[in-house]
Amino acid sequence: MEKDLKEYITPPVLLILFLLGISVMIVSPVLNMVILGAILAYAIRPLARKITSKIKFKSISIFLAVILVMIPLVILIAYIISVISGVLSEVLIVNPTGFNLNLDTIINQMINNLPADVSSSIDAATIKSSLSTFITDIGNVILDYIVSLASKLLSISVDLFILFASIYYFIRDGDKCYNFVESFIPRESKDFFTRTVNSVKDVLKSIFYGHFLTSLIIGVIAAIGYSLLGYSQGVFLGVITGIFQLIPVFGPWPIYWTLAIVDLLSGNYVRVVIVLLFGFFLSLSDMYIRPALSSH
Repeated sequence: MEKDLKEYITPPVLLILFLLGISVMIVSPVLNMVILGAILAYAIRPLARKITSKIKFKSISIFLAVILVMIPLVILIAYIISVISGVLSEVLIVNPTGFNLNLDTIINQMINNLPADVSSSIDAATIKSSLSTFITDIGNVILDYIVSLASKLLSISVDLFILFASIYYFIRDGDKCYNFVESFIPRESKDFFTRTVNSVKDVLKSIFYGHFLTSLIIGVIAAIGYSLLGYSQGVFLGVITGIFQLIPVFGPWPIYWTLAIVDLLSGNYVRVVIVLLFGFFLSLSDMYIRPALSSH
């Protein structure tokens, strides 16, 4: 056994192992972007193939497919940042006096809705001070996070470049990668390897077409519903609901419960009932939409 091992440990093998170790050290900081690029490439590849059937230039079709998929994501992120920045600037920078007046109104309404023996023992000034400090701290944390992201703009740009490059080359040469890996599989294990790959494909299709489409549908329904209920940022609330829907532990409930609590404190009891019923409808819709999409 020792003799056979020494026969395998030759200078070319040692050189390959050394280069492989160096490659892992270089790639490991951006490995997450490469893996994400491979997953996104699997989702974008059908669109790229359809465009290729029309244009006949593979590189151009891949580029167009990536652009068509990424543009909505960029617009969505820009919209979220613009809404949050606008609210924070208006509340904390541009119009702090108006914010204090609105906070006074909300606190007074909340106290007036309480029984007389309870409201008489509540100090409105203390509540206002605590809420103002809490909201200001949250705003400062968000602003600090945005500033930190801006300071990491170069690193983020490099990660995005690696992500786009990974998507492009995995779409273009993904079949070659698969054939390269398959060439190392022993003949007696090829059937098992094929079944495993097909199972992974089914899981990925279930994630993309079931999970993401469900979040998109729930987000659109939520945006329409919140707008009809009279919330000033109905579209934004729908977008956040769709994002929360992507997180398995959460779903849409944090949004509609928060809105219900705000309406309860402001004395809008009718809308409390309606928004909770609407929220329960969103949660139940998820139980139907996701299995219906994933099963196909």
